[in-house]
Amino acid sequence: MSSLRSDICEWLGATDSEEDSEALVNECVSICQMYNLTAKDLQYKWEAFSYGKAQTILRFTHESAADMKAQIQREIQAKNASSVSKPTARGKLANSTKFVGVNAKGLTGPLKAAAQPPKALFGGMPSVPVKLEQDFDGPIASSSRVTFVGQKEARQNRASQDRYMYETLGERSENTQLDGFGELILKHYRDVGQLGHPGVFSEESCVVVGRIVLDAEASGSGIKLNNQSLILEASRSHGDGLRVPLQLAPDLKIRGGYKGLGGVGLFPGAVVALKGRNGGGGYFIASEILAIPPMPASPAPPSNVAASFDVCIACGPFTPDTNLDYKLWKTLISNLKASKPAVVLLLGPFVDATHTHIQDGMVDATPSDIFKSQFIAPLRDFLSQSPTSTVLLVPSVKDIISDHAVFPQCELDDEFRGDPRIRLLPNPARFSLNAISFAVCSVDVLYHLRKEEYFRRGEEVDSIVCEPEVASDPMSNLSRYVLQQRSNLHPTICIAFIRYSLFPWTLHTKSILTVSHSAELRVAESPDDPGPDVMILPSRLKHFSKVVDNSVVVNPSYVAKNTYATLSYSGQGTGFPKDRISADIAKLS
Repeated sequence: MSSLRSDICEWLGATDSEEDSEALVNECVSICQMYNLTAKDLQYKWEAFSYGKAQTILRFTHESAADMKAQIQREIQAKNASSVSKPTARGKLANSTKFVGVNAKGLTGPLKAAAQPPKALFGGMPSVPVKLEQDFDGPIASSSRVTFVGQKEARQNRASQDRYMYETLGERSENTQLDGFGELILKHYRDVGQLGHPGVFSEESCVVVGRIVLDAEASGSGIKLNNQSLILEASRSHGDGLRVPLQLAPDLKIRGGYKGLGGVGLFPGAVVALKGRNGGGGYFIASEILAIPPMPASPAPPSNVAASFDVCIACGPFTPDTNLDYKLWKTLISNLKASKPAVVLLLGPFVDATHTHIQDGMVDATPSDIFKSQFIAPLRDFLSQSPTSTVLLVPSVKDIISDHAVFPQCELDDEFRGDPRIRLLPNPARFSLNAISFAVCSVDVLYHLRKEEYFRRGEEVDSIVCEPEVASDPMSNLSRYVLQQRSNLHPTICIAFIRYSLFPWTLHTKSILTVSHSAELRVAESPDDPGPDVMILPSRLKHFSKVVDNSVVVNPSYVAKNTYATLSYSGQGTGFPKDRISADIAKLS
């Protein structure tokens, strides 16, 4: 009370010795107590009120206090009236005959659908907004069959905090990634000594760490990485951030890689460690490529049959580009009701902004209503029949229901939850189920890597020998790049919060990258932390399920292509998590 009175006196310029001022101070204290305001709140309200009344030069008086009291009361009544009338306004929108939609280019205009669209086209989709009630139909489980642990830092309100295109040059370059890889190389290859500068002339060989960059002028119109278009970008601390033309020696050696791979894959943005020298010819010639050390495996969990669980993994698009009936998705829901998996993991796009019907406005409902009727309502029906199951939703940058179209991407809005057993995750995301770690990303990392990959063969030296022999097929190699590039910055792909980016950003990626939140994408607290036990990488490339290094990598393809994946973990047994996990690709029909 004394602090409030003091603040009011300071604002009014009053003293307790003046009787009239004392009464005015008491009146202000009464107003603040009645409406739970501070002295500053009252001051700001008065300034706004007096500015509107052209009374800014007048002092605050007893009449002013009465006016402020009435104004605050009117504000409270208006707020209450707005909250009460909100359903009515929603109802008027539903009955309106003219809808305005947003196409994939962000332009607004009247939707082109007729008043009564054919049911075959829309699958009986309701033409009025769908409201998700909070009184759930089925029983709510007291506990799930799995223990879910998400990311340490909540990413709620990420969209409002994002400053895409307002990033500084320092934020966009983020050379701290290269410094982290430098420390990793020095620790793993103890005979290196110290890192060199690729732009400094030297007679002696040295080891440098840098980022592969595409020389667009040398590569021509194809914009494809090749032996003549390699540039090495060094870090600020070990190379002044210079970009130096790179040449690979004809007798190139690959040191410290897995035996049998036969070479190393390069792509724009890949962080590499090279041994060679700058002979003064204006380029760095590399005689060896030092393989990035693999991430360690997760420790073997204790045998516990109660820790077993199964997961259904499905990725969008969930309907072909010719219709919006979601027939294949409805078939999958029927399968879920029959199998009742402990976890259902769904990756977007759910309502694809690039769908022809969405782009042409051939719909009679808003995108959010389409999502609620086609996904949330069926999922709630599934959860009513399997109350101990959990549903995880990961958006896509193509989702028109997401207001965050840059990557990395925050969760969907809470309005799309619809049930406490439906969890909304960011893209990319990392989480664990019964202590088994998952890394998930809905961007087509594998396809983009395949398009940009330049595989350079070389002689293997001091290779890592594995039993059984490591997988060396193209899909395994692409997945291995994701695992090796464990960094957290824009030119690479990382795994714990798996994210994709090629640098420079190529046209076919069709994703907008933001670097402001790169700190949230750290793979682990330290390079020695283990990689994920399961990595989900949906791609238009052929579906597969493989064990790559110490992780189970799954490409479930798309529901629109009639495929999804099932995964099961056996808690009982010995060995690493990858030895107790089995994943299969299933067909919908």
